[in-house]
Amino acid sequence: MISTTSTAPATAPVIRTQGLTKQFTSRKQTVDAVRGLDLRVDEGELVALLGPNGAGKSTTLRMLTTLLPPTAGTAQVAGFDITRQRSAVRARIGYIGQGNGAGQSQRGRDELLSQGRCYGMSRAATAARADELIASLDLTGVADRKVSTMSGGQRRRLDIALGLVHSPRLLFLDEPSTGLDPQNRVNLQEHVRALRARHGTTVVLTTHYLDEADALAERVIIIDHGQLIADDTPAGLKARHADSELVLAFDDAADAQRAADRLRQHVPDRPARIEPVPDPSGARRPPGAQVVLRAADAPRLLPRLLRDLEEAGLAPAAATAASPTLDDVFLSLTGRSLRDAGGAESADADAADANAKETPA
Repeated sequence: MISTTSTAPATAPVIRTQGLTKQFTSRKQTVDAVRGLDLRVDEGELVALLGPNGAGKSTTLRMLTTLLPPTAGTAQVAGFDITRQRSAVRARIGYIGQGNGAGQSQRGRDELLSQGRCYGMSRAATAARADELIASLDLTGVADRKVSTMSGGQRRRLDIALGLVHSPRLLFLDEPSTGLDPQNRVNLQEHVRALRARHGTTVVLTTHYLDEADALAERVIIIDHGQLIADDTPAGLKARHADSELVLAFDDAADAQRAADRLRQHVPDRPARIEPVPDPSGARRPPGAQVVLRAADAPRLLPRLLRDLEEAGLAPAAATAASPTLDDVFLSLTGRSLRDAGGAESADADAADANAKETPA
């Protein structure tokens, strides 16, 4: 069952798909990379697509940016059909893909200038924008070198600059932070926020950095096996589909067991588990243990639980409460961790997507 709380306002969407489907041929078998995707993105939204490798995220972006034709279904981007009006779509979007987009024999600055001119910017505006991006993405020392001489991280930052040079109203980012160091990841996030603040840019991104999706996106769409399985705000997804975790450490394993038994009075439907915690000092004393409890809104439970344990003479040596993550959401919805999900089907979809071999319509 799809989890969604999003509501569609009366204005026309920037992106609208109905039954969008993409099939590939891999190892003489048909792979459903995207299966009947119904999606709406409205103007000004910042949407993150999450899912394991092969889930269909990149294939979806490639269809929406007209780089791949769909096998079935329809999609309109910026008011234009992705199959019949590809040029109109391309004129209105920016796209930062996973591969290197700059010519290897060209100089970085020249690529930026050419990109701006292709989008109808004046020479002066293009030069100013290129200088701004070169400085902010830490390319000053390499901008006038050939792309082939740049490091992988430098080429990635140049790709990002190429996608941002014309300040598009609709921007697609496919794993934009891959290969970037933490500082440039932060710079990229600042650019995305600035685009939205200054121009109201609509942003759709895929990412494997769950903290990035949590920090940037107002709305998270989770895709698995080519299908949309959840659509909500990050906070909404975590509140509805994931539990917080409490960890109570005890110096004595017997106290930990008694505490776990007592916690059942407060959370009877969520049994706590006990994990050994060896004494790091190596002292000869009973080994410690920690009680781990997962429950809805566990941080709010913590003060009450601590008071009760202290009254029972079972005060823990340490206590922590961790809020749920988007990976916890994915685990709850699919039974798998987003970080570890994959398998043969995902590998086949990735290989098929890379080879871009379509099945007959």
